[in-house]
Amino acid sequence: MEIHRHRRWHFLLLITISSAISLIGVSSETEVGGFDYGEALSKSLLYFEAQRSGRLPYNQRVTWRDHSGLTDGLEQGVDLVGGYHDAGDHVKFGLPMAFTVTMLSWSVIEYGDSLASTGELSHALEAIKWGTDYFIKAHTSPNVLWAEVGDGDTDHYCWQRPEDMTTSRRAFKIDENNPGSDLAGETAAAMAAASIVFRTTNPHYSHLLLHHAQQLFEFGDKYRGKYDESLRVVKSYYASVSGYMDELLWGATWLYRATDNDHYMSYVVDMAHQLGGLSWAMSEFSWDVKFAGVQLLASMLIKEDKHKQHSEVLQQYKSKADHYLCSILNKNINGTNVQRTPGGLLYVRQWNNMQYVSTASFLLTVYSDHLRKSNSDLECHEGTVTPDEMLVFAKSQIDYILGSNPMKTSYLVGYGPKYPTRVHHRGASIASYKDYKGFIGCTQGYDYWYGRSEPNPSVLVGALVGGPDDRDNFFDRRDNYVQTEACTYNTAPLVGVFARLIEIEEQKLEEEDVRLVATYRK
Repeated sequence: MEIHRHRRWHFLLLITISSAISLIGVSSETEVGGFDYGEALSKSLLYFEAQRSGRLPYNQRVTWRDHSGLTDGLEQGVDLVGGYHDAGDHVKFGLPMAFTVTMLSWSVIEYGDSLASTGELSHALEAIKWGTDYFIKAHTSPNVLWAEVGDGDTDHYCWQRPEDMTTSRRAFKIDENNPGSDLAGETAAAMAAASIVFRTTNPHYSHLLLHHAQQLFEFGDKYRGKYDESLRVVKSYYASVSGYMDELLWGATWLYRATDNDHYMSYVVDMAHQLGGLSWAMSEFSWDVKFAGVQLLASMLIKEDKHKQHSEVLQQYKSKADHYLCSILNKNINGTNVQRTPGGLLYVRQWNNMQYVSTASFLLTVYSDHLRKSNSDLECHEGTVTPDEMLVFAKSQIDYILGSNPMKTSYLVGYGPKYPTRVHHRGASIASYKDYKGFIGCTQGYDYWYGRSEPNPSVLVGALVGGPDDRDNFFDRRDNYVQTEACTYNTAPLVGVFARLIEIEEQKLEEEDVRLVATYRK
């Protein structure tokens, strides 16, 4: 389970593009090429530095930010300094933060060599460690995990830079009497996945992460309950609509990948029915709903000899994974396909739709590589889809994000000639602390900065905003938070997809060099 190098599969992507586009119904609007995925990758990793809470390091590259939240946890007698703000406000929500770290880690596990070749691996590792360092602090004893710092209600009354915060920084925890199996399971998944990432470069840290992951999983499994029932304060912001069953399966799956321990594999198999892994056919994968991720990872184990005794259950997991992938590719029946905009963008729901686009693109990319290695195709009700066709569709979604869309806008902030300049983000929309060290009060931010028509003083480079509506329309206004707010879990899956697309570009260049040499020799 180490970070592995993908074999250099030599397929001529350009030759398959036109046929793949017609087969999977990609709009001609997305056929535009020429995007610099290397630049997009670099910028996506910068975004996580803009979202840091705590004492910033000497090598901080986003210089319009400064130290913040330095007394987090003090009121409760625990050190909770660090971690990430999830979006444009300053509450530290544990569930989306953990999912962000899981997806960053999965990106490095799959495409670490490509990240290394671009010089971005160290930045990816720093982004992961900024999160896991915080989780270690937040897991103060085996059955205690601090779930949130700050209060969404009071935080939203203010429009301030994180460096000026005057809102409540009260911390909230889950424990034996106030369970949160979903939060414990996702944090276990994040730390288990990160333990794989750091196994060779920092073995002591990897071991520490794995220890925390195992304790958290045991806690979440033994004391079952939804974290938003224990902590009503999260209900309006990150309610666990899917419940905790998916996170328990998700945590066990990642612990199996990290340990190769049959105990976790047996859990994923034996609890498959009880925890809904085989009953929920999904059309989304997100910070809340992990079933598709579990099903996809489980189905990738089918061809391993050591799992033959589990083949029946793994095949059922695979049928659900196939349903998710086929719904994304518009190849299901009975109205279970994911809607698309006229410009070809996957459209799941109005609020922050891009999160579902980035996660779908990641799962398609990872599974297409798996199918290619096993010399298999994806079988859908409406026909067979090849790995190349899956990858082409994932690429079409990424190209839409980067500017190949009816608005001719890049939804990755800071990339391309046109992108959102009025992102719904407190820190970026107010004069930076570097330029103006005077205090900006709670309502002063609203009075002077929030309603301004001018672009934000600071560019939130690498942020993937919520994106356009179901008709491809996008309105770049600070108060249009449904479309202009960005989240860490939007950008995290892009890191892996960008890395894979860079590999493909390199392969094409290699193939062109071979053809040129062959032509010259003739």
